[in-house]
Amino acid sequence: MIDQPIGVFDSGIGGLTVVRALLKRLPQEDIVYFGDTARVPYGTKSRETIIQFSLQDVAFLQRFHIKVIVVACNTASSLALPTLQRRVALPIIGVIEPGSQAAVWATRNGRIGVIGTPSTIASQAYEHAIHRLDRRIRVFGQECSLFVPLAEEGWTSDEVTEQVARRYLSPLIRRKVDTLILGCTHYPLLKGVIARVMGRSVHLIDSAVQTANEVANLLAVRHLAVSDRETSQCQFYVSDEPQRVMRLAARFLGRPVPWVERVGELPAST
Repeated sequence: MIDQPIGVFDSGIGGLTVVRALLKRLPQEDIVYFGDTARVPYGTKSRETIIQFSLQDVAFLQRFHIKVIVVACNTASSLALPTLQRRVALPIIGVIEPGSQAAVWATRNGRIGVIGTPSTIASQAYEHAIHRLDRRIRVFGQECSLFVPLAEEGWTSDEVTEQVARRYLSPLIRRKVDTLILGCTHYPLLKGVIARVMGRSVHLIDSAVQTANEVANLLAVRHLAVSDRETSQCQFYVSDEPQRVMRLAARFLGRPVPWVERVGELPAST
């Protein structure tokens, strides 16, 4: 299984920040990415629908004989991950547990903020994950819905973006959090403005980076890491609008994407 690729899926294109982190941490590994752009966002769907979609996403990735699956979607990680791990005979890693663990290690005053989409904040998935590690830590969630379109527009250092960030983040500043989890895969693109608003004393946790570290550790423990490949390959698939993804992918990946293929009908769930 060593030479088999890593499979990554998201409801859209935000998961490409996870791919970017994986490429930096594991440059010799092949990666297959699937973005379910025809059915984005998952956050407005029911738990049952999100599980069904996630199972279909995994079934598609399994066509490529992958060795590990990364759920690069906070909503799917919070609502579908346990079902995926029970029903799929592959190691599966979400983005919530790695980010939560890093935040617990980083906090000094036991006050952690989480920013994310409404569905992620409402699920309290980060709060539950943090409290499994340390019940004493206080967790404060904050919805930041406008960060996603701002990231996709490329307004990463715009004055409007900073004003929006100050509006969203001021409650967390008042609560004196010293650690902030970027609980959406779009948010790393806005890390600069978020850091300026929160101040130097607040440690930002990029779940994409932490997830890549978790994948690297898993591959090492299971002796599945590639060690002698000179070049690696990335394949990108979406369920709708490949041209739009190609335009935005370079922003999320930090490099151009030569092609993105649109998938027809998704396979039945496993």
